[in-house]
Amino acid sequence: MPGLQARRTAAAILRKVVDGRVPFDALVDEANGHREFRNLDGRDRALARTIVDTALRHRGEIQSALEARLDKPLDAESGGAILAILHVGAAQILYMDVPDHAAVNLSVSATEADKRIRNARGLVNSLMRRLARERNEILARPDAVKLNAPDWMFDRWSEFYGEETADLITQAHQHRPALDLTAKADPAALAAATGGTLLPSGTVRLKDAGRVSELPGYKEGTWWVQDAAAALPARLVDSSPGKRIADLCAAPGGKSAQLAAGGADVTAVDLSANRLKRLSANFARLMLTIGVVRANILDWQPDDPFDAVLLDAPCTATGTIRRHPDIACLKSEADIATLAALQARMLGRAADWVKPGGQLVYCTCSLEPEEGEYQAAAFLASRADYRVEPVRPEEIGGLAAAINPDGYLRTLPHMAFGDASPD
Repeated sequence: MPGLQARRTAAAILRKVVDGRVPFDALVDEANGHREFRNLDGRDRALARTIVDTALRHRGEIQSALEARLDKPLDAESGGAILAILHVGAAQILYMDVPDHAAVNLSVSATEADKRIRNARGLVNSLMRRLARERNEILARPDAVKLNAPDWMFDRWSEFYGEETADLITQAHQHRPALDLTAKADPAALAAATGGTLLPSGTVRLKDAGRVSELPGYKEGTWWVQDAAAALPARLVDSSPGKRIADLCAAPGGKSAQLAAGGADVTAVDLSANRLKRLSANFARLMLTIGVVRANILDWQPDDPFDAVLLDAPCTATGTIRRHPDIACLKSEADIATLAALQARMLGRAADWVKPGGQLVYCTCSLEPEEGEYQAAAFLASRADYRVEPVRPEEIGGLAAAINPDGYLRTLPHMAFGDASPD
């Protein structure tokens, strides 16, 4: 049946993410991803990817709608497989432009195709039809959006940012982000060539990008993919020719590329051999030269201090849920303390490798203050040889709203970059 294998694959991938805690991107990698995904043709791959992405973005809403319509809990042994099919079907019925009859029939067929759960086909059929009938009621629920963030996340964001901002964050997570590019030399020319929008911060944003490798300038190495927010930390570093800069936890290398494009002598340090392999491939395409070191920065010791060190530390990545909706399933509140302790150790090491009068830029892609503001405050309390150099609006394209009272840069998923929407 056309489209059946794409739905079955979507359900299998969703289970791997939710139950197996495997990152979504790893499962949909075209070379090394889930076997069933790799066996699909290009069109079905795109469909399966979109279905899972949608199911993850709306997971809380879907779960709530299903629980309200289930007479009793699903069997512990087979419930995971049934739920995956239900979530895949619900994502299509409630949030995608798929005819109801197709979503219902393919959900039932996917259930029948799995001998372990085929006796649940009647349940799947009735639930899917009920979701279709009651779609307007489900989508009109006033607190629907906040359901998609785990309670611990939403409660923490409400406490630190206020409930109104927490609502805006979760609303932003429902929309897929645009593709952002960083130009090696001429962002205005890149915007003109690709039909993108040049943001005040220097990023080029594309709403309908298509296949990345077919965009103008890809083969020539004139740009790389990098979220607008992720491009800001490197803009705070003086990367003029002659400066020696260490980029720690550097792979896949977007910030290293920014620094190298400015003329600096860059050393990129990362522990992962696979991520460094990707970094090296990116730099070969960009025709930029840097030093690459595979090392754990808790053990590594450079021969000489640097003019600047940029540490993009491992974190819970809760600030990337819009681009990686699986983060809401993969992370737990307990991860925050574990990672904050690691970040503190890394920050202490990195601070010893900066020349007197040099720069240390610390950043994470987390929304949690323990990994950002609180981490910086604790560091400064322990290091009298460091002081805050407040971020200036002109350094980041005039984004004054992203600078907090302490002079730190804090971007949020719903923030607009200049006149461009966060989409």
